[in-house]
Amino acid sequence: MSATPQKNRATRRVLAAAAGLATVGALVAAMPAGAQDKSQGNGQHKPADTVDVQLLSFNDLHGNLEPPAGSAGTVNETQADGTTKAIPAGGVEYLASSLRTARKGHPYSITAAGGDMVGASPLLSGLFHDEPTIEALNKIDLDVTTVGNHEFDEGATELARLQNGGCHPVEGCYEKGTKFKGADFPYLAANVTNEKTGKPILKPYTVWKKNGVKIGFIGVTLEGTPNIVTANGVKGLKFHDEIETINKYAKELDRQGVKSIVALIHEGGAPASTSYNYDCDSSGAGDGISGPIVDIAKGITPKVDALVTGHTHQAYVCTIPDPAGNPRMVTSASSFGKLYTDTTLTYDRRTNDIVRTSVKSASASNPKAVNHIVSRDQPKANDMTALIARWNALAAPIANKPQGYITADINGRGSTAPEKPLGNLIADAQLEGLAPADKGGAVVAFMNPGGIRADLVYKATGSEGDGVVTYGESFTVQPFTNMMNVVDLTGAQLVTALQQQVSGSNEASPKILQVSKGLTYTLDMTKTGAARVVTDTIKLNGEAIDPAKTYRVAMNEFLAGGGDGFAALGQGTNKLVGPSDLDVFNAYLAAHSTAAAPLAPPATDRITVIQ
Repeated sequence: MSATPQKNRATRRVLAAAAGLATVGALVAAMPAGAQDKSQGNGQHKPADTVDVQLLSFNDLHGNLEPPAGSAGTVNETQADGTTKAIPAGGVEYLASSLRTARKGHPYSITAAGGDMVGASPLLSGLFHDEPTIEALNKIDLDVTTVGNHEFDEGATELARLQNGGCHPVEGCYEKGTKFKGADFPYLAANVTNEKTGKPILKPYTVWKKNGVKIGFIGVTLEGTPNIVTANGVKGLKFHDEIETINKYAKELDRQGVKSIVALIHEGGAPASTSYNYDCDSSGAGDGISGPIVDIAKGITPKVDALVTGHTHQAYVCTIPDPAGNPRMVTSASSFGKLYTDTTLTYDRRTNDIVRTSVKSASASNPKAVNHIVSRDQPKANDMTALIARWNALAAPIANKPQGYITADINGRGSTAPEKPLGNLIADAQLEGLAPADKGGAVVAFMNPGGIRADLVYKATGSEGDGVVTYGESFTVQPFTNMMNVVDLTGAQLVTALQQQVSGSNEASPKILQVSKGLTYTLDMTKTGAARVVTDTIKLNGEAIDPAKTYRVAMNEFLAGGGDGFAALGQGTNKLVGPSDLDVFNAYLAAHSTAAAPLAPPATDRITVIQ
């Protein structure tokens, strides 16, 4: 990004940093007179009593610069007749156009994000350690974001580089004569501290200012980040309670005279409907929202006026009362840039605070917060098209190489079933790759569902032709490049691991492991906790699991470290480290498919589910 646009941008707004805690300098500049100020008869200007501040927000972009393919690139919309329609959405060319159009006529406009802007990214961004996404967010004029768990995939040092700039320490600069400038918006990490110093690793908050209007933003990620990120990614870091952290810094902002506060929280909930236009405040039986964000919202001080959330990749605009019983908006905009939320914050100049109302405000026809589809019917943003083309040219020699062939979509992320066709394919690939005695001697393989980031889509995404799986597409499915591990586990530990899918930290939101062929069992979801796994049905190649026997088990390094609440998998011994999960997957595609004999989606008949 050239110096001139950054300079122009700095004159449009100010982001004042928290004293003594900044890792990047504050942007300070003079602001033009507000268009909403009232004029007196003598020609002097008197500020209006209230100012409508537009808050545009989105979350969980995950480096999806190009429109996401298949079911990952659609948004559900409930129609007037009650039916649901899947609408194609997303892509930064359209996100940039949507945000720029939305800002028109709003002199007070802020754009904020709820974390996971990068990490688990498609090849176009991931191959370059997400520099393309940071560049795109700079051009989109993002004002502020919190960190998400995926911002820690490559560790705190790499996160600091994304903030401050500089070329990659191993791979260097990707474009000749061009140094990566870093994010020109602040990443906030109020509840992530250095274990040695006890201080936040990035700014805990920032204050947006214009014409006397001041709005503070506090950013936190979920306290449980260490459970869902590899150990190396969170080494030397401590993650603190979201509520306690936000309340602490809200008090600090209040003492500074900042009475209007928005919390950016990388944690979320699950609305009763997957449609983006669902009325989250409807009062019918089973309506509303559930999940961690509900208790978090109820515990956050009334000093905070709105919550922008994420992590669960859901779409919702809800009113959850604060501890004083006052209505407070809680929003989330799905994922991958498919939606953005437009929230009106009515700022009272006399109190310097937000006038709080419910989502619907006084008039249902004029809601205070609305999710909008990032439609692909609108014109593309030319600067984003150019950015994508530039980085695609660098990625093309790797991205376009065919890896295999398929007969139809093989759903992973797009499948809502516990057992996913793509999950079975990945687990089978891992078993085959690590079964030879010199490769580990695995007899079974487990894949974590959260590590499957997309579907394998039959329709061509470029010039490769329908049914061709390119390296870029297989990378998008498994972007973490986790190394494969093979370990010894007892039959008892295997059973415990299966029980941990639906108990403990995973009871409220089960994480069903994808299993390789030969492993079968029944899951009874009418029961609770560990009892959901019917233990006497667990068989490997038709034989009951022997609790005392030792089994060689293949899995990625994340699971082998006990990630996602699978402590039993972290107890493995006699570890052998194999190739990366992506290399194993691509090798399987090459071995089992040709243009003349493409691979069909595998059957999902390994886990019997009783609902």
